[in-house]
Amino acid sequence: MIIQSLPLRLGVLLTGWISLALGFIGIFLPILPTTPFILLAAYCFSKSSPQLHHCLIRQPTLGPMIQNWEQHGSISKRAKVTATVTMLLFFSFSLFILSVGILLKTMLVGIVTGVLAFIWTRPLPPYDTTGETRTKLANEM
Repeated sequence: MIIQSLPLRLGVLLTGWISLALGFIGIFLPILPTTPFILLAAYCFSKSSPQLHHCLIRQPTLGPMIQNWEQHGSISKRAKVTATVTMLLFFSFSLFILSVGILLKTMLVGIVTGVLAFIWTRPLPPYDTTGETRTKLANEM
């Protein structure tokens, strides 16, 4: 359902563009997460501009991730592993290299644990990016 109120629609559209920009920056800056910003942009565009949402879905790199999330609430195994490794590397740096207090370290461990628990409890997509089912892929291995 597209937002009908013009001021609200423009606000959601602006939020989508800002989220897309932050997601793009996150591709190159590992400390900034890409996936949540891209998913937020897709959601904002779906509510404010079907054309932009369609363009984002059709994008070959980000489109499958967005479609998996929108259709199945799922995250690919590759994305889960990449997110886990990246988070552990950067949060380990904060825990062991930087001189921060025990309260901040405890908070970081709690945040990482919660985010990783969320990521790993999401289902895998029923199809990989080539369109083959997981069952078929598993039987071939």
